[in-house]
Amino acid sequence: MSIEAAEKEIIESFNILGEDWEARYEFLIDLGKSLPLLPDSEKNDDQLIKGCQSRLWLKSTYDGQTVKFRADSDAIISKGIAAIVIKVLDNNTPDDIINAPLNFIHLTGLKEHLSPTRANGLVSLIKQIKLDALAFKSQKQVL
Repeated sequence: MSIEAAEKEIIESFNILGEDWEARYEFLIDLGKSLPLLPDSEKNDDQLIKGCQSRLWLKSTYDGQTVKFRADSDAIISKGIAAIVIKVLDNNTPDDIINAPLNFIHLTGLKEHLSPTRANGLVSLIKQIKLDALAFKSQKQVL
């Protein structure tokens, strides 16, 4: 699914829920529950997102075409935030990920309704995802 299509789907889901942020948080939690657990062997400091209120691990892999992401957290809201970002960016090219404006964050009001520390975690997660995509792009250019 393209980034634009995934964003549109998320925006529509949030719009269906209206301005009820309790329902929107439940939606985030449900998305987080859909993420497969990372094995303990992948929950290490290299995968830990710095700047997040809770412990959030991100595992990025690249098959030469697209980047795939997996994440896990010890907090259900953080895991839901990771799930929504992954839903948008997963299985796309490094260039598409790097250049994605991620309009859904502002159009859903997500960042404004997170605590400051969770909002910082969201920014840190996106920054790490884009850094990983940039590293994969550079790796491909070297090959």
